[in-house]
Amino acid sequence: MGETKLATFTIFKQALTVNNNPFPWLKAFLAGIASGLPIAIGLLFGNFQYGLIAGLGGFAFLYVFPIPYAQLAKKLAWCVLAIAVCVFLGTVLAPYPLTAAIVMGVIGAIGLFIFGAFRLVGPSAIFFVLIFAMVTGMPLAPEEAFTRSVLAFLGGILSWVIAMSGWLFNPHGPEKSIVRRSYLELANYFERMGTLHENGAQHRVMSTLKEASMTINSAYIPWKKSDIYNYLFLLNDFAHKIYLFALEQQLKGNINSIPVELGQSLRKLAEILDAKNIYDVASMKLPHPNEMNEKIAQLYIEMNAAKNSILEPSISSGKRIDVQKTSAKRILLGALDKNSIIFINSLRFGSITIFAAIFAFELDFNRSFWVPLSCVAVMSGATATASLHRAIQRSLGTIFGILIASVILVFQPSGYLVALLIFLLTFITELFIVKNYGLAALFFTPAALIMAIAGSHGKAPFSFIASTRVVDVLIGVLIGLLGVWFVGRKSASSKTPHLVSKTIRSYAQAFYVLFSNGEPYQNEFNKMETNIRNLKAVFDTAIGELPKDAKTMEYYWPIVHILEELGFLLEKCAKSNTRPQLEKHAIAQYLLVFESMAIGADRRKYEEEYDLPRIEGFQSIVDKMQQLQRSIRCQ
Repeated sequence: MGETKLATFTIFKQALTVNNNPFPWLKAFLAGIASGLPIAIGLLFGNFQYGLIAGLGGFAFLYVFPIPYAQLAKKLAWCVLAIAVCVFLGTVLAPYPLTAAIVMGVIGAIGLFIFGAFRLVGPSAIFFVLIFAMVTGMPLAPEEAFTRSVLAFLGGILSWVIAMSGWLFNPHGPEKSIVRRSYLELANYFERMGTLHENGAQHRVMSTLKEASMTINSAYIPWKKSDIYNYLFLLNDFAHKIYLFALEQQLKGNINSIPVELGQSLRKLAEILDAKNIYDVASMKLPHPNEMNEKIAQLYIEMNAAKNSILEPSISSGKRIDVQKTSAKRILLGALDKNSIIFINSLRFGSITIFAAIFAFELDFNRSFWVPLSCVAVMSGATATASLHRAIQRSLGTIFGILIASVILVFQPSGYLVALLIFLLTFITELFIVKNYGLAALFFTPAALIMAIAGSHGKAPFSFIASTRVVDVLIGVLIGLLGVWFVGRKSASSKTPHLVSKTIRSYAQAFYVLFSNGEPYQNEFNKMETNIRNLKAVFDTAIGELPKDAKTMEYYWPIVHILEELGFLLEKCAKSNTRPQLEKHAIAQYLLVFESMAIGADRRKYEEEYDLPRIEGFQSIVDKMQQLQRSIRCQ
């Protein structure tokens, strides 16, 4: 009983914790503009209701995050189109509650699946469901479906333009930021080499380098040549080379520690990316170590080569940039795997949303769309623990948000004052969403109430709408929690052993094509990437399950950790032209070890560690496999 109380207290404490993330002032201001300006434009043209509908398109801005503008443009365009479709469907299906409930769940499932499969940053399906639900609560007018969808589309286009305006001032800002972080993490790793903090620093630099490669690839525009993009691509490539060379030499015993000056040189390279005039700063010399052996000298030469790549004129015409992108078809097919937690969660999300919507419609709740909306908000938590946090935050935020709304509505705002209030409340919401979801709910609740009352032409009094919202929110929260608790709450942890085993076997296939006869290896690497992606998603979900099998998670945590690093090394090896071709008996030995580890990880029983043949130039792969054997054997 004491442990249960402690766990409950911990969950409440975590739910109410305010993060230290900095306030996103600019994004919050622009989000307010995107939400309030369409309403003001509608008033300017004498149609307040049209302005409110166009304001729905402003929700597209909430999907703006610091990703490359080439990717952001496509992502927001699809979001705007999706919002217009949701408005159209909501208007057409409003007279048919049962059909609308089913479509609401389908919209949620598709949105969650797409965002999960493509690993898109943002609030996932929640605002698409919100917009569809809000439209079904508007006065019935199926004949206005096209007009409403066009208005929402125009509001979304305004959000798109506002979001993309940053491209005019810093077109490669997100790419610069991640490449800069790669060099800083590389410097941290060099400084911690040989210390107790080395493994953590090594994992962080691997993760950052992988993220940098994904970011750089997503920023690629085939028909546009850019010197800035190309030198960022080259700097990212040099960061990988520097890291892998240092790792190999350390494993061979040629490097025990890195001179302080090399860490300073890496930080200098990171500073160059922040400079207003990159070319002038890049001409400065890097700190030179007083003493260097041959391997340290090679590292220093690579760092200077990275710096000098910035100074080369007309990079775009003189250097061939080889950008490899994964096709959308392969990503979707990989996420549709029966063991994919993304697919499973999408089905669960859609099913529970449909149930919540049917429940609300059949019992004829007033403003019934708030029930599935609250349910969706709770289920949007990545894990069961996160869902509990959302439930607490959503409930408290709504109740206190209604108090704020009551103060505002005493003054009976109308016209341009409504537009101003929506701007201010959206602005404050975006400021606090990075701090705590509950704090954000304090402000988007009065915003929703103001829009609901404004959209009802004053027919529904505030007390009625407020009390209805509290009841509907609490019921939706309860349904969401019950859904998370009873539907597949242990599905992630139960799938972890099988997915670990499956991932190891896909690594064996990739290893075979790398070191055997040099045949094309793309299909094998596609499988490997899909499996490790699914495994990471499943494991992250399993960690947040309630109740959690702590012993099982502690066993698999280092295994998943090492598999992620081994995958990184195999991917880098695939791009090397110097990898050796192993003898058949050596390959057979490796395949035996891979299969033994796959079986051992699945059964949690691995009694013997095997010796592995050396792979000249790729000792880091051998070392990671030895670590993997030890982790699987450890009980």
